[in-house]
Amino acid sequence: MALIAARRLVKRFGDFIAVDGIDFDVRRGESFGFLGPNGAGKSSTMRMVACVSPRSGGELTILGLDPDVDGPAIRSRLGVVPQEDNLDPELTVRENLWVYGRYFDLPKRQLSDRIDQLLAFAQLSERADDRVEPLSGGMKRRLTIARSLVNDPEVLLLDEPTTGLDPQARHALWDRLYRLKAQGVTLVLTTHYMDEAEQLCDRLVVMDRGRIAAEGSPRSLIERFSTKEVVELRFPPGESEQMAGKVSDLGERVETLPDRLLLYTSDGDAAVEAIGARRLAPLSVLARRSTLEDVFLNLTGRQLVD
Repeated sequence: MALIAARRLVKRFGDFIAVDGIDFDVRRGESFGFLGPNGAGKSSTMRMVACVSPRSGGELTILGLDPDVDGPAIRSRLGVVPQEDNLDPELTVRENLWVYGRYFDLPKRQLSDRIDQLLAFAQLSERADDRVEPLSGGMKRRLTIARSLVNDPEVLLLDEPTTGLDPQARHALWDRLYRLKAQGVTLVLTTHYMDEAEQLCDRLVVMDRGRIAAEGSPRSLIERFSTKEVVELRFPPGESEQMAGKVSDLGERVETLPDRLLLYTSDGDAAVEAIGARRLAPLSVLARRSTLEDVFLNLTGRQLVD
């Protein structure tokens, strides 16, 4: 049985439909992702799963329970990492964990032991008695995740977990999440970072304008919606459109951007060799494997959505 199951799930805000009849299942022990641009409906879906925003229509079960009836029971078994850190900056690291743990009515001795474990897990033991306010962004994010684990949740919900972090902090956070998954915690996350989705998610859905555009593992989505490789060609300004027609037969499709051409092909090296034989002389050539970003832009487009 799926830990989380949604059928025709809808969320409305007045006349605006933020989530438009989506279906998905989250299995025990997996890392499941919602990928999409801003405004796609990811956070609205997460808030319904977290039992803090009622659904407007459709069916939703979490841990086999109905969130409309069993909200408190469900929330006691979830961990939630919000998009914005909401720590108490005036308290110490340990005090933030202590106060949150008391919300779950954990015995003091049990909570004290649990806090020591979480501080070690988050690599914050040496900062336990420091106030939160001067901590780095990465430390605060690790503390927010540690806090969400106080009640030993079965499912951990993470909304844009690494937004605003530098690369070192992001990778440190990914390491903590790998460890949680290895311990059997089910992870559900939203992100707009393609590399993060590829690194962390066993399966994911791509959302766009409140609907699910595609579902599958990162690798299966790349196989279905892109090619094995992509060749990036940079030409002098104003020449890209003219050159597109001269290479279009070398791949499955060509995308013309202001600063380069993207040639989607099954064999990047062969395409590069053919381009050289035609003496087209691009300023630079890069053959790379297709990524989830190629899938994402193919499904949702490149136009900004406010």
